[in-house]
Amino acid sequence: MNSVAASKPLKGWRILVPRGGPWGDSVAADLRARGATPVVAPMINFAPTDDPESLTVALAALENGEFDWLTVTSATTVDVMFSQDVKIPDRTRVAAVGETTAAALQAVGYRVDLVPAKENSARGMVSELTQLEPTPKRFLTLRSEIAKPLLSEGLAAAGHYVQSVVAYRTIGEPVAENIIADVQSGRINAILVTSGSVAEQVVEQFGDLPEATLVAAIGPRTAKDAVAFGLQVDVVSRHQTVSALLDSIVATVEAAQPQPSEF
Repeated sequence: MNSVAASKPLKGWRILVPRGGPWGDSVAADLRARGATPVVAPMINFAPTDDPESLTVALAALENGEFDWLTVTSATTVDVMFSQDVKIPDRTRVAAVGETTAAALQAVGYRVDLVPAKENSARGMVSELTQLEPTPKRFLTLRSEIAKPLLSEGLAAAGHYVQSVVAYRTIGEPVAENIIADVQSGRINAILVTSGSVAEQVVEQFGDLPEATLVAAIGPRTAKDAVAFGLQVDVVSRHQTVSALLDSIVATVEAAQPQPSEF
C-alpha cells in the first residue's frame, strides 16, 4: 500500500453520518482525516417528553443534591440537560454508558466519574455500579421513552432507590430527497448506524439497500437492534465509540483490497 492510501484509507468513500450538531461535525472531521467524504444527514431528533413536569421536578431535585448518582445513557440526554442549563452538584457522581456519551458530557462541561470498563451497556453499568456501591444509594436515571428498563430494574434489584424519568422522545427526521436517491443508487458507500433508532429510520426511509452498501453498527447491541429491524450488518465495532467504529470500517476495507503479488 502506498503512503497516500495508508494515510487516507477511506479515500473515495462517501459515508452517511446519521446525526447532526456537534456530534455530526466531529464524526465528519474524523472521516475526512481518514480520506472519506462525509454526508451528514440527521435521521433522528429529540422531542420534549410528554411529561415535562416530572422532568422539571427531577432536575430540580438533582440540582438540590438529592441524588448520589446520575446515570446518562445517550448523548441526546446530554443535549436535554445542557438545553435546560442543568447544574450537577459536586456531591452527585455521574455515570456514562460509554465513551461516546462520556465525550458528549465533557464537551459541554459536565464531569464523568464512571464509564463501564468491560461492557458499554446498561448491563455493564449495573454490574460496575452495584460492585462500587454495596449499600443503598439514590440514583436518577434519565432516559428516552423507548429505552428498555434494564438499568433502573437492575439497580433497584440491588437495593438502590431509583427514580427513572423520561427526558425526551426520539423521533424520526426525514432526510432530503437527494440523499435518498444517493443511497438507493449506491452513491453512498457506507452508512453509520449508531443506535436502534437510526437503524429503524434507515429501513423506513431508504428501503432495501444496494448490496454493495456497507452497514456499520457501533457495538454489538446496536448491531443486534439493527438486525431486528431487518438490516444486514457488515461491520460491528467491538467498542461503542466512533473511533472504534471508523477503525473497524478501515479494517474491513483494507481486508477486502487485493494484496500485491510476491512475484
